[in-house]
Amino acid sequence: MDLLARREHSRKELVAKLAQRFPSCEADIAIVVERLALERLQSDQRFAESYLRMRANSGFGPSRIRMELRDRGVSETIIDEAFADAGFDWFEQLQSVYQKKYADVPPKDRRELAKRQRFLHHRGFDAESIRRVCRTA
Repeated sequence: MDLLARREHSRKELVAKLAQRFPSCEADIAIVVERLALERLQSDQRFAESYLRMRANSGFGPSRIRMELRDRGVSETIIDEAFADAGFDWFEQLQSVYQKKYADVPPKDRRELAKRQRFLHHRGFDAESIRRVCRTA
C-alpha cells in the first residue's frame, strides 16, 4: 500500500516492485495486485492519465509518452483513452518547448537547425509539427 500512497503505478510496475521486495511470493503478488485492481486502489487508467499529464507538463510529446506508457505495461486501448481525455494541444506544447529551449535565437546554420529538430523529435513530437515550428521561429 505504501507504493500506491506515493503515486499511481501501472500493474506491471507494481508487480515488478513487489517481486523485488518479496522474491519468493510470486503467486501471492498476482493475487494481491488483482485484489487491488478489483478494489480500485490500482488502476492502469488512472496511472496513464496521471503519467500523461506529468510528462506533458515536463515538455514531452505524444510519441514519447505513448512509448513510455507501453514500456510500463499499459494497454494500447487505455493509452488511447487517456490521450482522448487529456485534450492537450500538442502543437502549442511543442511551441512552448521550442521557445523555452531556444528563445528567439534563430539557428546559425543547417547543422544547428538539424540539432534542434533532433532534440524535439527525441522529446516525442512529430516531424511535420517540428518543421512548422522551426519555420515560424
